Amino acid sequence: MRVSVIGGGVAGAASAIALRRATGAEVTIHEAYEDPAGQVGSYLSLAVNGLRGLDSLGCLAEVQAAGFPVALQRMWSSSGKLLGEVPRGRLASDDLHSTTLLRGRLVEVLRAEAASAGARIETGRRVAPADLDADLVVAADGIWSATRSALDPAAPQVQYAGLYCVSGVSEGVDLTRGTYHFVFGRRGAFLCVPAADGTVWWSAQVPAPEPPDPAEVTRARLAELYAKEELPLSVIRAATRVDRPMPMHRLADVPVWHDGRTVLIGDAAHPVGAGQGASMAIEDAVTLARCVASVPGVDRALAEYTRLRRPRVDRMTRSAATNRDAKTPGTVRRRVNDLLMPIAFRHVYARSTSWLYR
Repeated sequence: MRVSVIGGGVAGAASAIALRRATGAEVTIHEAYEDPAGQVGSYLSLAVNGLRGLDSLGCLAEVQAAGFPVALQRMWSSSGKLLGEVPRGRLASDDLHSTTLLRGRLVEVLRAEAASAGARIETGRRVAPADLDADLVVAADGIWSATRSALDPAAPQVQYAGLYCVSGVSEGVDLTRGTYHFVFGRRGAFLCVPAADGTVWWSAQVPAPEPPDPAEVTRARLAELYAKEELPLSVIRAATRVDRPMPMHRLADVPVWHDGRTVLIGDAAHPVGAGQGASMAIEDAVTLARCVASVPGVDRALAEYTRLRRPRVDRMTRSAATNRDAKTPGTVRRRVNDLLMPIAFRHVYARSTSWLYR
């Protein structure tokens, strides 16, 4: 079997590894950029569902070595009240801890594993499914996927989600190691985690009706937005690097995932966010390879893949929408959250997330 993978990011590289090892197919990754790895983008976290997917691909240890474990997550109100402490990306009983690392490092590791598994990687040229002589085409070309519209001209278009994200690195801030901090700020959510080298990696997620002018989003502007929140303000003031603001986007449900030969995976099919984008892409890759290996005929294998994946992805998409809305509460809702969230984290959180991590 000949397989062409469009896109050399997390979803593309993971699917190449999975298909090579599950089916022995001849796999080629087609990446438009000359260097799709490198230090592209900010950091990300892999929850245990994504890590177990990597374990099944044989590259868990390599990815863990490229990042650092984060066992806990603390949720803070805008007033500095601790709303709750929960396991980060796992069940409390799980000894496997989530891993945080730079997106570029994850791509580097997965591309190296794909090459080691026997996949060929071609860079510097854009391709379309019609250009490729393959039995199976895996479209892992991201949220701005051209393949999505090629499969279905009526496919939904990407929309600005009403939030932009600014990431950065700070030094000299003393935070508990192995703990991710999430602040429900008055002017936006703020996330930070102490990295293995002693720096603090952070991101501010700010609601705005339109994407901002990058020149206007300075450290001083961020300090103004978070002036009343002690933790975010201290981290922003200690910043040694502030990245360009990145608009956050959403995509309505994509009705068509495949046409019998070409299949969408990862953000091309479902940009879920909520810290699960990479983990869901890895799950996609593992499930796709298992279906291709076990179901006769590519068209039937893709139908089975869709049947298995869509319910779980739809549930995750709904959860992500709720997560996004929680980052932009009004004054009244924020006060209600301060009262109710401690109860929810103590009595509801584990039960409401167990479906994902099991």
